[in-house]
Amino acid sequence: MGALIGGIVAVILGIWGLAGWWQYFIKAVMAAVPFLLLVGGVIAIAAGISDIKDKMEEKKESKKEEGKKEEQK
Repeated sequence: MGALIGGIVAVILGIWGLAGWWQYFIKAVMAAVPFLLLVGGVIAIAAGISDIKDKMEEKKESKKEEGKKEEQK
């Protein structure tokens, strides 16, 4: 019950704060968007590089397995 009341109070204070400080909120969003895009881009690049390395490693392992199968024949 206390969490519900606390949540309602927090929502009311948040709406009141946004209404009173709307310009500051917009400036904060404008400042945060380029930073978040930068961080997201770096993460995407790292994921892409990791994926490329994994694919290259898979190709190497499949070639080794094919070579072992041919030797066994």
